Amino acid sequence: MKAYIKHIMIMMLMLAAIALPAMAQKDNFFNPVTTSVTSQSIAPDARSAGMGDVGAATDPDVVSQYWNPAKYPFNISRAGVAINYTPWLRQLVSDIDLAYVAGYYRIGDYSAVSASLRYFSLGEVQMSDDENLTINPYEMSFDVAYSLMLSENFSLGAAVRWIYSDLTYDFTSDTAPGSAFAADLSCYYQNYLNIGQRECQLGLGLNISNIGSKISFGGDNNSEFIPTNMRLGASLMVPIDEYNRFTIAADANKLLVPTYPKQNEGESTEAYQERVQKDYYDVSSISGIFKSFGDAPGGFKEELQEIQWSVGAEYIYHDKFALRAGYHHESENKGNRKYFTVGAGFKMSVFSLDAGYVIATAKSNPLDQTLRFSLSFDMDGIKDLFRRR
Repeated sequence: MKAYIKHIMIMMLMLAAIALPAMAQKDNFFNPVTTSVTSQSIAPDARSAGMGDVGAATDPDVVSQYWNPAKYPFNISRAGVAINYTPWLRQLVSDIDLAYVAGYYRIGDYSAVSASLRYFSLGEVQMSDDENLTINPYEMSFDVAYSLMLSENFSLGAAVRWIYSDLTYDFTSDTAPGSAFAADLSCYYQNYLNIGQRECQLGLGLNISNIGSKISFGGDNNSEFIPTNMRLGASLMVPIDEYNRFTIAADANKLLVPTYPKQNEGESTEAYQERVQKDYYDVSSISGIFKSFGDAPGGFKEELQEIQWSVGAEYIYHDKFALRAGYHHESENKGNRKYFTVGAGFKMSVFSLDAGYVIATAKSNPLDQTLRFSLSFDMDGIKDLFRRR
């Protein structure tokens, strides 16, 4: 029963990550890349969520910790803190939530330290064999990062992360909470270029996240891969006049995790299990990163299908008000997460408030109508407010 509950929880997380309506595709081979602790792949903030889940190269903000911590030294403010909340899968259940807190502090003019805490609650689950017993499975992570400008235009960032997943109600040899350690490596480039008579800002970013150990939930000696991911992005900010500016951005990201082997026609169950053990479970996390670039059963064409891409736009008026829109695409064979997003934000000297909204292209998509909220505080603005008093 305990192992059954564990697998039910894992399947719920996978549902959130890959949006299973794609399984209805008749002409396609449905073969998603699966990982454990998939809550690590959920975009936590409203700004990027309103732009189609882009963030590797957009203007630095308080929540850059998730998208690209190398952006922090380019922040104008000395320090900031953000609180983010996402009611998750509201089309299916009413009590799954993601909470995310992030903050940073710039050291001098060229470096910054940052940290974030993520808590993903799967709500209250009642055990089928005991009406009086309920469990509250959850996943969480905590990370710290350091970023440094190597020149006026280029910076590097590195983060370390502890991941914890508790999907059980009884700690035994058959099922137990899992934990893992991981690291992020990132870089960011920012420069100005003239397009016509306008001085535009170009941003390029790369973030390879969750490079680390595998995670085990007990029961056997097999460990699962965590969602190691490579995200590459570009953005271009175009000033319209003194008060108006417009930004377009695009991201491409790929899970650096091996594809779970499929059983070949005519292959015995015993031979298949031996191949899965050798080609999947016995593969280390680092070897899995390199293996992920060439192990898709469909060859190079399927490898390209593993790349998700997003495009987004942001309009800002007088650094006070923002409107956003975007689109996220994932291949039908790999999960079929296709949705439009919209968002808006309002900024004062002390805080900013943002909201993002998902509009799925398929009504059966459980991500449809997902809302995200972010409340950010500018420490410089708070200091100025107290000085006035």
